[in-house]
Amino acid sequence: MECMDDLPDALNRLATRLEILERRVYALEHPSDVSNALPALEPAQAQGFPTGEEHPFPVAGGAFPVLGRAMLGIAGAYLLRAVTEASSLPKLGIAALAIAYAMLWLVWATRSPAGAWFASMAYACTSALILAPMLWELTLRFKILPASATAGVLGAFVCAASALAWKRNLTSVFWVANMTAVTVALALLITTHEIAPFIAVLLLMVLLCEYAAARNRGPSVRPLVAAAADMAIWALIFIYSSPQSARVDYPLLGTPALLAPGFTLFLIYGASVTLKTTVLQLKITAFETVQTMIAFLLAASSLLYFEPRGGATVLGAFCLVLSAASYTAVFVFFLRAAEPRNERVYANWSAALFLAGALMCLPPLWMAMWLSAGAIAATVLGIRLNWPALEFHGMAYLLAAAIASGLFDYVFQAFAGTLSGAPAWSMCVVTACAVLCCVARKPRQAETWKQQLFDLVTASVEIAATAALLVEGLAWLTALRVNPGAHHLAFIRTLTICAAALALAFSGAHWRRMELTRIGYATLVLVAAKLVFEDLRHGHLEFIAASIFLFAITLIAVPRIARMGQRI
Repeated sequence: MECMDDLPDALNRLATRLEILERRVYALEHPSDVSNALPALEPAQAQGFPTGEEHPFPVAGGAFPVLGRAMLGIAGAYLLRAVTEASSLPKLGIAALAIAYAMLWLVWATRSPAGAWFASMAYACTSALILAPMLWELTLRFKILPASATAGVLGAFVCAASALAWKRNLTSVFWVANMTAVTVALALLITTHEIAPFIAVLLLMVLLCEYAAARNRGPSVRPLVAAAADMAIWALIFIYSSPQSARVDYPLLGTPALLAPGFTLFLIYGASVTLKTTVLQLKITAFETVQTMIAFLLAASSLLYFEPRGGATVLGAFCLVLSAASYTAVFVFFLRAAEPRNERVYANWSAALFLAGALMCLPPLWMAMWLSAGAIAATVLGIRLNWPALEFHGMAYLLAAAIASGLFDYVFQAFAGTLSGAPAWSMCVVTACAVLCCVARKPRQAETWKQQLFDLVTASVEIAATAALLVEGLAWLTALRVNPGAHHLAFIRTLTICAAALALAFSGAHWRRMELTRIGYATLVLVAAKLVFEDLRHGHLEFIAASIFLFAITLIAVPRIARMGQRI
């Protein structure tokens, strides 16, 4: 009776074991459904049923069978090579068959079961190992494919890999395809001396990578492809900018063909960055910032090297247009955004493009006028919008305008060299611009060091220019009575600097402009050095005594005048 009572339990255990065996067999025969089968196997795991996490390779089909299939694929490639070398069949047909054979392995890589990353990577590598040596020999040894056709095959390979791997976002397939194409393109670019076709395929890869990155697919491969395209375009510029005698093995290319790669690369990255930051409202990355600048420099170098007659003017105008567009993007999209990186990057690009454009397409006198106007506009807008970066741009434009007009050289000659006479009208414009920038600034509490630097530099330009004009004016008045000598000039300079120090101390105290007070103290050091190196060496005794007297009075008066502002 007891045996009869145990019979139902024994039958249940037997049925359970049969069910476990059926599930094991199903999992081995249908690995693609293992993810659906695993939840149903949880009760059986207590009986010792192995899961896919414990044994990933058997569930994925096994590592050794995958490697075996890959080796069979490579053996087939060697067979096709032997047929190409020994057979009398049309070699072009065999080459097409071999390329299709490599593509079939790429398709197999994207058709591997979900989770079988090892098989997908192995089959993709098999496709690459078949295609890369095959294209090398078909192009260089057998000379069946011209360089343009080889570049077309590489482009088709990358496009096919991207399309096949897109739906499942197979990063390994993206990487293998792009690394293979980059390596083969650069190698054949060097050996065949056919640069243009392989640059074209690299630009196609750049475009695909940017599109994939915008859709959040395979962004990690972008730096590799970008670096390859940069190197290829740089090689084009370097080789074709050399004399014709140094590149007799390279085919002749017209100016449009030489300009197109650099501008295409810049167009791709410029459009990509603009769409991501303005339309998609994404933060610009460090890679995108650096790569866009590299692409612009390559395009600019192409224009300057291959269109030397009017290239600088065209590039300068292009820089000014880009600067205006970048400033517009800052005001419209980024000025009050929570993430400040886009604003900073675009603002710095705008300033650099504005300076570069003025330098390349404007003569010095008009460049000083243009930069002066830009300094006033940037300063006023920066103050009204409470945007310190724009005020800093105004300072940079003012310094550039002073350099372009020759103002700094004029100031140096007025205080340490031979007087230059009446200043050019551009120097007067820059001086007036500096005055307006200083007037536009209002003293504010708790200024940052950038704002203090702006105040100091702007005021220094204004004061130095005004003092130089005063020295020239006093020397001209002295020349009406006597022929001024070195001692007269030394005394005039001392008088001017001491007067400037007193005026600065008073202005800083009266209007609470600390930058003026600081410059006033700095001028005292300048007067002391001047007494030693000029007045004591070239002055007469009476003029030396007068200079020392002025310096002493200034030393006493400047601190007292400066303290007046603290008591108000």
